[in-house]
Amino acid sequence: MKSVGHLVVLSSLCCFISGYSDRDRVRDLMSKYPLIDGHNDLALQLRKLHNNRLSQIDLHNVSNVATDINRLQAGHVQTQMFAVYVMCWAQEKDAVRLALEQIDVVRRMCTEYQDFELVTSTQEIKHSEMNRKIACLISLEGGHSIDSSLPALRMFYQLGVRSMALTHTCNTPWAESSSKLYNVYQRQNNSLTHFGKAVVEEMNRLGMIVDLSHTSWETAWAALKHSRAPVIFSHSSSFSICNHERNVPDWLLQELKKKQGLIMVNLHSKFISCRDEANISHVADHFDHIKKVIGAESIGIGGDYEGAVSFPRGLEDVSKYPALILELLQRNWTESELADVLRRNFLRVFEEVERVRDQLKSTGPSEVQISVEEVQNPCRLVLRPPDTTGHSDRSGSSRARREPKGLLMLSIGLLLSSLHMIQ
Repeated sequence: MKSVGHLVVLSSLCCFISGYSDRDRVRDLMSKYPLIDGHNDLALQLRKLHNNRLSQIDLHNVSNVATDINRLQAGHVQTQMFAVYVMCWAQEKDAVRLALEQIDVVRRMCTEYQDFELVTSTQEIKHSEMNRKIACLISLEGGHSIDSSLPALRMFYQLGVRSMALTHTCNTPWAESSSKLYNVYQRQNNSLTHFGKAVVEEMNRLGMIVDLSHTSWETAWAALKHSRAPVIFSHSSSFSICNHERNVPDWLLQELKKKQGLIMVNLHSKFISCRDEANISHVADHFDHIKKVIGAESIGIGGDYEGAVSFPRGLEDVSKYPALILELLQRNWTESELADVLRRNFLRVFEEVERVRDQLKSTGPSEVQISVEEVQNPCRLVLRPPDTTGHSDRSGSSRARREPKGLLMLSIGLLLSSLHMIQ
């Protein structure tokens, strides 16, 4: 132990004498291996603060948020997974329309600004890095946005979505959330239904990353077992360090490692310290613990900026990522381990998702449908052949009146129309 301590002191002394500091090491490391961040809710803030009117702002410098182009560049963020988030109370209403509008604003900002580049594959991420662009990946945050429709899922893929969280803070008719905030679609011993498994299978076939952040542990375990491709927790931390329901317990981390998946550590203070305040050291504790349990090869970063209120001191916005890497470096993480965390782990997982997709090329699109009884949605239109017998219930409860009516078909129509408008 003394010899190791002497080596650390000697190394630090050499760096001091040469003028090459740990901050210089971080700068060079992040220049060579710029960050792929798993979760950012800037699109949500653009809706809340500016009603998605991009013409009113300059994304290089945006006030009242923690993310803009200048700060992404300062933080060495080369690829950002931008979340398309729709509030849970839109479930059974207009979640599909709202998701389309959020995809539109992400596509616009990532095509109208030369610093950004919209990407849909690992090769395009690497190409963007070579061209010194910030690559934009689109993720769908919450399976309620597909309205229990595999055709809708496929159309979202066509629009560029490459990852989807199975739930947000509400259950769907087919998957269970970690949150008890909404008392909807309650089930016993069925955390991932037959249709839920069909969603996972179709995501595997398409090459869409299965994201388990926000799901219950039971749903996460079931999806891990069922998926043919690696899965991710795009913005979750360690339950052993902070026992919040959104974090991941050690037994589930071990299952994630078996699947060669990835947990991208969330920086929101309440998930880090279980309090409203935290610091960089608390964040590093999560990294250290997860590394001890499953190794550095299973860890990434999913900051959750714009999606949470409070962040640790020293990590107030996306420009501060180098401070986190400095802390880990000073905790004796190797540069190779940090390169994995920053970038290489995510690329490995995404490449494997694409490999599974290629293996399934001969498999046709799934035609599994969810039953009306499972959805229980009064706003869902069910198309049936017309009643040719001439018998109808004069009381007003005819077949058309009895069937739930709604917006799903209209939303899919809008989705199809939007495809024709993409340049």
